[in-house]
Amino acid sequence: MLKIHLKAVPKVLILAPVALLALSPHAQKSKTKVGIVNVQTVVAALPGGANYAALSKKVDADVQAQAKSVQALLVKANAAGATPASRTAYTTAAKKYQTSAQAYQKQLQTAFAPLAGRVNAAVASVAKAGGFSVVLDQRVASTSRLIIYASSQTTDLTPGVVAKLKSGK
Repeated sequence: MLKIHLKAVPKVLILAPVALLALSPHAQKSKTKVGIVNVQTVVAALPGGANYAALSKKVDADVQAQAKSVQALLVKANAAGATPASRTAYTTAAKKYQTSAQAYQKQLQTAFAPLAGRVNAAVASVAKAGGFSVVLDQRVASTSRLIIYASSQTTDLTPGVVAKLKSGK
C-alpha cells in the first residue's frame, strides 16, 4: 500500500481542485447577448439609403423570379421523357441565374459601401450600450435559418440603431 505524506505533496496540487471547483460556476454564468438588426430598415432611414433600399428590393424580386424559373426548368429537365432541349434550357437558365446573382451582389456591395461605415458604427454603439456581444442581420439570419426563435422585444436593436442614426451622435 502506497502512503502519501501531505508534507511531500506541494500545496498547489492540493489547492488546484478546490480552485477549479470554485471557478467553474462563474464560467457557466457568463452569457452572450445576441441581438438582431433589420439592416434594410436601418439603411432606409439613412439619407441616401433610399437608393440602396430600392435597388435591393429590385434585386430581390428579380432573383426570386429567376430562381422560380430555374426551378420550373429543373422539374421539366428531370421529368420522364425530358428532351435534350429542356435540359439545355435548364442549364442555360441556371448559368444566367448564377451570373446575374453575382453581378447583383457586386452592385449591392458598391451601393452599400458609402453607407456601411455609418450603419456599422451605429450598430456597434447601440450593441455596446445594451451589453450585446453579437449582432446578426435579421434578414440573413432568417433566410439562412440561423435563428429559430428570438424575442423581438429583447433582441431587436433596429429602433435604437435608427434613432442613433437620426440623432447624428
